[in-house]
Parts: sequence; C-alpha cells; structure tokens
Amino acid sequence: MAEQQDERLPFRIRGSLQTLLALQLIEPDHPRLLPELEAKLAHASQFYRDAPLLLDLAAVRARPPIDLGRLVGDLRRLGLHPVGVQNPSPPWREAAEQAGLAVFGPGTQPPERRPRAPQARSAMVVDRPVRGGEQIVAREGDLVVLGPVGHGAEIAASGHVHVYAPLRGRAFAGIDGDSGAMIFCDRLEAELVSIAGVYLVAEEFEPAVSGARVHIRRRGEALVITPCGA
Repeated sequence: MAEQQDERLPFRIRGSLQTLLALQLIEPDHPRLLPELEAKLAHASQFYRDAPLLLDLAAVRARPPIDLGRLVGDLRRLGLHPVGVQNPSPPWREAAEQAGLAVFGPGTQPPERRPRAPQARSAMVVDRPVRGGEQIVAREGDLVVLGPVGHGAEIAASGHVHVYAPLRGRAFAGIDGDSGAMIFCDRLEAELVSIAGVYLVAEEFEPAVSGARVHIRRRGEALVITPCGA
C-alpha cells in the first residue's frame, strides 16, 4: 500500500552527493578579504561562476559572529552562491539562520598524523568510459578507471584515483581526509583535481602538465602536479 501511494506522489526524494566549494573564513573582517577573493576567482572565472558555496566557520567559531547577510550579498556580487555554513557555534548558527543559510555537517577533516602500519586498500574498477554528468564514488579504497572521464563527470575515492585514459572531468582523491592519497592519469585535461579538500582548477595548471601523463600529490596546503618519468 505504501509503495502504491509513493508511485502517485509528484516528486521523489533521493540522497545525492554534490560537489560544494568551501570558503574557510579566517579573518572575515579583514579589508582585503573581498579584493583578494575576487582576484582568486578571476583566475578561473568560468569554474567559479554561479558555484554553490559553503562557509566553513571552524576557525572563527570562538569569535562573535559577523553580519553574514552582508557577506552573502558581497559573495553573490562576486558570482558565488552561498548556500550554508559548517562548523558553527550557537551564535554563528543563529546568524546563519537569520541570513537564510542552511547548516551542514562538519565535513571531513584531515586525520591526526600518527605512526601506523600500512593497510591494504581495496579498489573499485570501472572498465568503461565515465560520461559527462555521471558520478562515481569509491567510498572505501582506491578508484581505478580504465576508460576516459568526460567533461562534466565526477570521480572520487577515499584513497587514490587512477585513470588509465584522458581525465577531462573532476577527480577527488582522499575524500575522507587522507592527505597522502594521489591522482594518476594518462592525460591531464581535467576541469578540477582535489586531494583531501585542496584543489586546483584547469586554469591554474602549468602548461607543461596540461595534456601530459601525470601524478598529483598534496604537499601541505597545495597540490603538486608532476609529469610521470620526471
């Protein structure tokens, strides 16, 4: 009976994994915040245009909240679309709700660094092309893709990402915070690559690595792209 009733409903609610950029607020009152953010966005204007955005409040949760409604307006004028906050304290949560922002979960954080024995990784293997609009996630271990990844496609793994073909979409490694995860591909034509929350967009790739066979690793708060064999 419940299934018959659901079939008559004019909607369907499903779980969905979406890619959201996170803007970590460190000095939200700093006069250079908006000018420097605007300069950063200019390097990849097509990618950032109309991008949904989370405001990460972890670094400022102990401080009194700022006027988030005003900040939201400023960010929208830059072409971003704030949709929510994460890691708020109760006062920041109240400020977010007043600004019409949703409150998201804390997200993944890099794990505490401590010596531990190496663990074997499982792997999901995809032996076909990944087409635009498709999303594949290996939630436990590595992802191995044997076909090309098309524009607009997203692939993600808690471990390494291997693409033995051209990578033209978006690739996310270490989605649970493993900063030691890496991305490997036969030809780098990606729109975005990310490891444990640190990302680069295509406009930021060095000419020497665009279209090359590369491996990508995280070093501190930056990604390093190295041609294979270099």
